[in-house]
Amino acid sequence: MTDPRTTQLAQNLVKHSCKVQPGERVLLDMFDTPDEVAIQLIRAVRAAGGIPHLHLHHGRVTREMLSGATEPQYEAIGKFALEEMQAMDCYIAVRGGHNSFENSGVPAENMSLAQRLMRPSIDERVNHTRWCVLRWPTPAMAQGAGMSTEAFEDFYFRCCLADYSSLRVAMDKLAARMMRTDRVHIVGPGTDLTFSIKGMPAIPCSGELNIPDGEVFSAPVRDSVNGVVSYTAPSLYRGIPFEGVKLRFENGKIVEAHCDGKDAELNAILDSDEGARYVGEFALGVNPEVLKPMRDILFDEKIAGSFHFTPGQAYEECDNGNRSQVHWDLVCIQRADYGGGEIYFDGELIRKDGIFTDPELSILNPATH
Repeated sequence: MTDPRTTQLAQNLVKHSCKVQPGERVLLDMFDTPDEVAIQLIRAVRAAGGIPHLHLHHGRVTREMLSGATEPQYEAIGKFALEEMQAMDCYIAVRGGHNSFENSGVPAENMSLAQRLMRPSIDERVNHTRWCVLRWPTPAMAQGAGMSTEAFEDFYFRCCLADYSSLRVAMDKLAARMMRTDRVHIVGPGTDLTFSIKGMPAIPCSGELNIPDGEVFSAPVRDSVNGVVSYTAPSLYRGIPFEGVKLRFENGKIVEAHCDGKDAELNAILDSDEGARYVGEFALGVNPEVLKPMRDILFDEKIAGSFHFTPGQAYEECDNGNRSQVHWDLVCIQRADYGGGEIYFDGELIRKDGIFTDPELSILNPATH
C-alpha cells in the first residue's frame, strides 16, 4: 500500500519544484529508493503531460564502478551523460542510501577523476534544466540523526511537505537585505571572518531546487575573504567523515586547513584544483524545523541558525567566477547550543546566536516545539 505522503511528495516535485509542462522530458534519477517512489514520480510526470525518463542506481554497484575508475571509462560515461542531459527539460533526483560511508575506501584520485569528468553534465543540469534534488529516508539516515526510523520518517515528511510559501516573504526580505550589503563580518568561537558580497545576487530557496529547502544563498567576491572559520557541524564528503574543519583565508584563498585527525584527507580535497581553495557560495540556513546535523548536506545546509561557506564551484545564479570540480557545503551552526555567534552586514547586527534581530524575519528563527 502506497504511503499517501509519497504520492503528495511526487506531485509537489513535479508541479511545484519543476513545474513540468506538457511534452517536456523529465529525467528521474533514483538512488537506492523503493520502487514505489519511482512509480509515483512516473505517474505524476505523465499526469502533467511530461515524458518520464528513468535511471536506477545502487550504492554498492556505483562503488565498484568508482573503485576501478579510469579516464577512458569516465570520459565515455561523462560524454553520454552530457548528451542525455542536453535533451532534458527537467531533472528530479531522489537519493537514498543504505550506508552513508559506502564510498569510503575508494581511492581519492578515482573520486576526483569521476567528479571532474562528470562535471559538464552536472553543470548542464544545474544551469539549463529545471531541477530538484532530495534524499529518501532510510534507517541509515535515521541512525545518523539519532532517531528511530518511524520518528525520522515523520520528521522527513514534515520538512519535505512544508508550506514553503509561508516562509518565502521573510526569505525575500532577507535576500533583499543581502543584496544591499557590501561587507559581511561573522564572529564566533574559532571564527572571525570578513568578506564582501557587493553586487552579488541573493537567491531565496523555497522548494524549487532542494527538498527540504530553506536557505538564502549568495557568493563572496572571490578575492575578498580573509580570516578564519571553524565549522561546527560534521560533514561527509567523498564518503569520508570530517569533524572540526577549520580554514584560514588570505585574499580569498584557503592558505591553511585543519581537521580533527584528517588534515591530509582535507587538504587532498582542497588540492583537487585551483578553485577548490576559493569559496563559491555563502548562504544562511533558515528552515525552522531542521535543527541538528545528520551528515546529510541537503538537510544540514538548511539548519536554522546556521550558515554555510562553500569551498569550490560557484552557482551560475551567483557566479563569482570560481570554477572547481569541488562544491563542499561546510556548515557552521551559530545557535547558543552550538557555541553561539554573530553575523553583521555593513556593521549592523543581523543575527545573534542563530536568532534574527529583525522581527519581520522571526518566522525563520528555530522552531521552539
